[in-house]
Amino acid sequence: MNDPNATPDAVFVRRGAYYDSVTLMRVSGALADLPGTQVAIVAMATELNLDLARDLGFEVPEAGPGDLLVALRGADVDAAVAELDSRLRAQAVQGGQAAEQPPLTTRSAAARSAADLVLVSVPGEHAFGEALDAIEAGLPVMIFSDGVPVEQERLLKERADERGLLVMGPDCGTAVIGGVGLGFANVLRPGPVGVVAASGTGAQQVTCLLDLAGVGVSQVLGVGGRDLSAPIGGRSTLRALRMLDDDPATELIILISKPPAPGVADAVQKVIATLRTPVVTALLGQGGDLTAATETALHALDLPVPRWPHHPADTSAGPGGPGRSVGGGLVGVYSGGTLCAEAALVAGRGEFTDYGDDAYTRGRAHPMIDPTLRLEALRRVRPGDVVLMDVVLGHGADPDPAAGLAPVIASVPAPVVVALIGTEADPQGLREQRAALCRAGATVFASNAQAARHAASLLGHPGGHVQGEDR
Repeated sequence: MNDPNATPDAVFVRRGAYYDSVTLMRVSGALADLPGTQVAIVAMATELNLDLARDLGFEVPEAGPGDLLVALRGADVDAAVAELDSRLRAQAVQGGQAAEQPPLTTRSAAARSAADLVLVSVPGEHAFGEALDAIEAGLPVMIFSDGVPVEQERLLKERADERGLLVMGPDCGTAVIGGVGLGFANVLRPGPVGVVAASGTGAQQVTCLLDLAGVGVSQVLGVGGRDLSAPIGGRSTLRALRMLDDDPATELIILISKPPAPGVADAVQKVIATLRTPVVTALLGQGGDLTAATETALHALDLPVPRWPHHPADTSAGPGGPGRSVGGGLVGVYSGGTLCAEAALVAGRGEFTDYGDDAYTRGRAHPMIDPTLRLEALRRVRPGDVVLMDVVLGHGADPDPAAGLAPVIASVPAPVVVALIGTEADPQGLREQRAALCRAGATVFASNAQAARHAASLLGHPGGHVQGEDR
């Protein structure tokens, strides 16, 4: 910065210093809370993070995704750097406290333990070897990592098929197995519904609606967003369907996905026809939505469909509260890919961004954990627009998303509509989160599809009216 009176910057790169994105998010947050600090970026030097630093006026040196980028601005950057070093040293000490040498490979770890599942969550370029190790060790694997080439996914699932194993993923964000949630997972009651999902947030929406209706799940098996594509052929979906059909605790199966490739759809239908357990399909883009599919499942179980709750914005809210004039566009600011796709289909208009897409998560925490990019998007909203967004609760997600979102929502000069995905048992507190968002001026829905219809109705879109608003 050339202005001698300007707040000083500290920008530097540490070559080859890798830290996971959640650790860096926490360090960045701690530095941002220091007195006098205006900006604190501590992140891997991906193109997205480099561009973010440049947009904030930092002169960024050459760096690559394997390097650590630090960009600080404030009254005492030396103190911030000292705090950074202290926290990173503490992280290194904490990570090195094991009394014995930890296993160096997935296969050696499997040989040492009584594990019955391997969870892989490493950068995508390194996931293949770890997942293959798990399969060769005779264990099913959940691959949380994204960015895995489709050729590697196909090979992993072929190898798993040969051994009678299930591969969940790559890019499998959610699973519930034996009552244990993996990845981003809500706290769900046990029950008769098994879920096979090529979508993490799609599974979370359906299972949270079931929970609101008093219905629990047996297992939630994620298969990865590409499983029903032509190159993969639905290998994990077919195996997961058969596994749930053999599960005595499962009375109904829900299959959640975007429309499969035509040949894959035929294969899936042929397998479904052989199962003893009835299957409800929730395929986005084929005339329905996730809420409608949940209602179909409840009907199949001979259970009543509740009125899905939604709550109006506080009438005393800030500039985005009730009564604000509209006439611009619909802006979708999403963390869940399937929720984003569903909202765009239901609303039938608007500009939607999935901030959980690979393009936004390389080198940084998922937006369900780190709201930074979505907060920036909310600050760019123009008067007259309508904002539609999701807030997803559960284990793995931000422990208090409303704390960061509510102040910014209150300042948005436009109505804000929120699809709040969660259960009463989630650690964030569903009622507390809902109340905070409503106080900030948001209208809050349990159903993403209903939220999308309501947002569209504010702009005069036909068919957008939602009946029975809870007051």
